[in-house]
Amino acid sequence: MGFNMQKLMKQAQKMQNDVARVQEGLKEKLAEGQAGGGVVKVTANGAQDIVSIFIDPEVIDPEDKEMLEDLVLAAVREALANAKEIAATEMGKVTGNMGLPGNMGGLF
Repeated sequence: MGFNMQKLMKQAQKMQNDVARVQEGLKEKLAEGQAGGGVVKVTANGAQDIVSIFIDPEVIDPEDKEMLEDLVLAAVREALANAKEIAATEMGKVTGNMGLPGNMGGLF
């Protein structure tokens, strides 16, 4: 039973192409984070770019800007965590065939 370097190289090239395709597709997948019962909503894509922020005008209080900052920060963190989960799931579909963890896609 010999080692087939050419087959291994083809598999690596296919995985690299698959990872690039998935990374491009992640830009289209959206994840949302909310805070304050939905008064602040942040949307991120699977590439972990923030694409939109919604702030309910009712929550804007010039006397308490720290509360609004905390709400925005919490919503951003949740959106990014959800985006990371999407990315890990999608990468896992590509790297799972070779027994590599989903976050290994960044190596290719």
